[in-house]
Amino acid sequence: MRAVRQRMFGGPEVLRVEEVERPSPLPGEVLVRVHACGVNPVDAAVRSGEYPLLGAPPFGVGWDLSGVVAQAGPGARYAVGEEVYGMPFFPRAAGAYAEYVAAPSRQLARKPASLDHVEAAALPLAALTAWQGLVDRAGVKAGDRVLIHRSSGGVGHLAVQIAKAHGAHVTALASAARHDFLRALGADELIDYRTADFTEVARDMDVVFDSTAQGERSMGVLRRGGTLVSILEGEEELAAAAEAHGVRLVVVSAEPDYASLERIAELADAGLVRPHVEAVFPLADAEGAHAVLDAGRVQGKLVLTV
Repeated sequence: MRAVRQRMFGGPEVLRVEEVERPSPLPGEVLVRVHACGVNPVDAAVRSGEYPLLGAPPFGVGWDLSGVVAQAGPGARYAVGEEVYGMPFFPRAAGAYAEYVAAPSRQLARKPASLDHVEAAALPLAALTAWQGLVDRAGVKAGDRVLIHRSSGGVGHLAVQIAKAHGAHVTALASAARHDFLRALGADELIDYRTADFTEVARDMDVVFDSTAQGERSMGVLRRGGTLVSILEGEEELAAAAEAHGVRLVVVSAEPDYASLERIAELADAGLVRPHVEAVFPLADAEGAHAVLDAGRVQGKLVLTV
């Protein structure tokens, strides 16, 4: 099969399509014929060596995938021909930029029926990060006031929709050029971080979802007893500040979880969550996708088709 691999750390040019052996599913696993795979900032950080999560190359990057079960191991949850999506193995290697991926069936869920494979592949890592932070850990509920940093990005634009689907009042931080996009997603209030200091505008938030490493500044806009959800900063660095501010700290790293993926799929099929795909690239041009990712300011997600 074809798979994108790299033999050294570096820029997008280190990504190359190679012929590798097709995996076989073990008991409880399925072999997925991948139709599309999502491209995430963590992929670029691992590729460059900035975040050496997988050790030294050679390896293949990528986690998000959507496809069709081509083979099922004994005891697997899905049958051949079923459409599935997910983020297997994260934070261990999945090598999802490939024609086939073998993965534990409990780390995948049935693809949302209302989404095609490109849209479904844009969901898992970003949506799970938002879901596990806002719903599982912060317990966001109707009437909560939620502030979301970097709200037009891959995680942020899904966090806006997930918070709104749970009845929250959402304040989104983004440049003015992104405000119409975010209003269409349901954001109630917009703050242009380029012209306003959010700490001087936002007040009495129940939850702040922070993907910008501004955890301590964000604590100042929370009500006492509110929750800071951080996806970039470590708990040790923020714990003392959270105690001093009288807020609860939640540090989140996405985990594979079929139950959450099923709930996300339900929201998608109900028309409450939909990923925005800014650009689609063929598998052979993973380098091009990463060049766009490295340039920054992607609205929503990038996806590779296989």
